[in-house]
Amino acid sequence: MLAIIPDSLSEFIADDDGRPVVMLNLLRFKPEGGRERYADYLAAVGPVGARFGVELVYFGDGLPALSAEDGQAWDAVLLVRYPDRNAFVGMIRDPEYAETAGPVREDALLEAVLQPLRTRD
Repeated sequence: MLAIIPDSLSEFIADDDGRPVVMLNLLRFKPEGGRERYADYLAAVGPVGARFGVELVYFGDGLPALSAEDGQAWDAVLLVRYPDRNAFVGMIRDPEYAETAGPVREDALLEAVLQPLRTRD
């Protein structure tokens, strides 16, 4: 499963307002084959995500940071839209995700930040 802080996940679920949520993924790939393994992850997670109504909104490579502290440059950014918070939680707890996609993601990444976003009214 994703390395998610338990208290943060509990709060994330408790504050569910039933609205869509977008996850900002800041990704740093492992130097040897991480980028390629992440492509394998996206292929593996596709069928699982489809069952939960997940939509890939944006995926792009990071360019050199214009304003950042040391170590804050990212290899890629991914934006993923979930119909609601329960869809996100359901996907990461899904047995197929745990067996197929999850391990590939962990194998690909050196570091990642997963930041939930809510659309402003």
